[in-house]
Amino acid sequence: MGRGKIEIKRIENANNRQVTYSKRKNGLIKKAKEISVLCNAKVSVIIFGGSKKVHEYCTPSAKMTDILDEYHRQCGKRLWDAKHENLNSEIDRIKKENDNLQIKLRHLNGQDINSLNHKELIVLEDVLENGLDFVRDHKMEFINTHRRNHKMLEEENKELNYYVQTIDRFSIILEHKDGDEAGAGTASSNPTRRQLMRLRIRLV
Repeated sequence: MGRGKIEIKRIENANNRQVTYSKRKNGLIKKAKEISVLCNAKVSVIIFGGSKKVHEYCTPSAKMTDILDEYHRQCGKRLWDAKHENLNSEIDRIKKENDNLQIKLRHLNGQDINSLNHKELIVLEDVLENGLDFVRDHKMEFINTHRRNHKMLEEENKELNYYVQTIDRFSIILEHKDGDEAGAGTASSNPTRRQLMRLRIRLV
């Protein structure tokens, strides 16, 4: 006996509904693949399940958007509203602008300049010269700043050396004085000498 005819209506049981959806979805996509191969047809299938999860199939030799655009042209139905059309125009404009920037960048790198005419070469030369002048000015500013900092460090170093040498001279004098006082039996502790030594340590 053959299978009984199934009544087409919504399946109330959630588990049974999900099992049936999975089986029929796979069968539909399988049929789409078969007709695409057997008949050299462009097929596009989009399925949204009850959980809002999307499943799709598209003929490998085509793109989903290309098939939808072809449907739009042949049926005259508007699949995209004005907002989407404006968005596509904006994307095309940005792509074109990016291509122009890439061409300009290659020209600045000295590439593909054989196609430029005399005026375009003059403009390119002016741009490069202005850029070179800016780099030179920035380089000189950096060098001058480095020289000023180096000069300041040299002056500070000279000043510190002068203080150290002065303290050394006073230290030698105090050592001789301490030696004389020690020979004469005088106390050798000298607060001025200790202060000078501490100052020398801080400076060094």
